[in-house]
Amino acid sequence: MTTPVCTSASNVATRATQTRPHPAYPTFSSYVRARRPVLLRTARSLTANPSDAEDLLQTALTKTYVAWERIEDRRALDGYVRRALLNTRTSQWRKRRVDEFACDELPEPEPMPAGDDPAEQQALRDAMWRAIMKLPDRQRAMVVLRYYEDLSEVQTAEVLGVSVGTVKSAVSRALGKLREDTELGLIRH
Repeated sequence: MTTPVCTSASNVATRATQTRPHPAYPTFSSYVRARRPVLLRTARSLTANPSDAEDLLQTALTKTYVAWERIEDRRALDGYVRRALLNTRTSQWRKRRVDEFACDELPEPEPMPAGDDPAEQQALRDAMWRAIMKLPDRQRAMVVLRYYEDLSEVQTAEVLGVSVGTVKSAVSRALGKLREDTELGLIRH
């Protein structure tokens, strides 16, 4: 437990919460713990991005918390939160700014430089992931942390709880295996 920087303010805050806790908080908290997974699935069905879904659910739960005392029928809580999710998402959609302008001539796309074919790039990425998936679990974890997550050797060692030397040798062996992978050799040439 950390020591508060301003003990007088901390003591006042502690006394205030001990003397008059909000009556809705325990029931609201237990409701959120019990229903969060179901409500999050609903939020995910309204957005394409999981992070946006979590933000949407948080906003809807905040609105529900504010109205908690006014909700008389506790059996209708899921419906209330779902309506808050839908209304919030609709408001977000309406506020979205669209930067499209009508013009007389369609702009021509920039020509792609040689070797930047998106299909070839995707084929290379797919082959790379298949090759990485062939690596042993430990080596795969180190390669992903080191090159996809862009962690240093020291950070990778800390995350996995191993020494820096272990990371260096395992990554070196993994890169050797990737260089020898026949599928990657076919795509590179």
